[in-house]
Amino acid sequence: MTRPGLPKLIATDLDGTLVRSDDTVSAYTHGVLDRVRAAGIPVVGATGRGPRLKELTRNDIRAADFLVMAGGGCVVDQSDPAGPVVLRDERLSGELLARLLADLEAEVGPLTVMVEASDEHDAPLWGDYHPSWPYQDRFEERSRAECLSCDVIKAFVRTADHHVDELLAIARRVVPAEVATVTQAGLGFVEICPPGVDKATGLTVVAQRLGVDPADVLVFGDMPNDLPMFGWAGWARVAVANAHPQVRAAADEITLRNDDDGVAVYLDRLLSR
Repeated sequence: MTRPGLPKLIATDLDGTLVRSDDTVSAYTHGVLDRVRAAGIPVVGATGRGPRLKELTRNDIRAADFLVMAGGGCVVDQSDPAGPVVLRDERLSGELLARLLADLEAEVGPLTVMVEASDEHDAPLWGDYHPSWPYQDRFEERSRAECLSCDVIKAFVRTADHHVDELLAIARRVVPAEVATVTQAGLGFVEICPPGVDKATGLTVVAQRLGVDPADVLVFGDMPNDLPMFGWAGWARVAVANAHPQVRAAADEITLRNDDDGVAVYLDRLLSR
């Protein structure tokens, strides 16, 4: 339930929540986030995007003091005048991932697999080509052996025969939580992340850095990978109107769609009341 006054920290998902369907963020949204920051409330961008997309992410949420990226596996403090400081950088071993993929394929059949291995600027994903992947300009076809030859930030998997939510439910049964975290972010793929990595544990790093209690944090989201931070934050959990049904059900409030600047409208009203 929404608490009185103002939160001490605000975190928002980006794609599908803050960012509109045409991949833009409105001038109105940027302006409202600037007002939030001017009011002394730190802003966090909490996204599934990997660190290879830091520049794109910084452009989409310019007011952010911190970035929680890779679904919580990478946390960056942008507030230091000397330059960004990486506070968290988690990886999943290729050897362990190979075993998890084998276990999952034994249950569901052949998987389309991509991995995010590099944090270099605009580095491509590696793996199996699939026409549904929306970012083909940042993809490089590589063999499974090549993809599993190093530690990865996360892996993306799908099958031809399972809806992503169905595959996620199976993956959660097959993959022990202490071995890896599985989720989905609305791209049609299940994401396999290092153990203990989600947006809640990423935001915990930020909150501890700032001395903020989770009870004083306001969060916005739209997809199942936002649910951990919805369970963690206590000031309010707000879903955009276009959110996944599970996220809408977990929310304290529903704001307008991402295409209608729902996050900014909510925050504008919050600052004006």
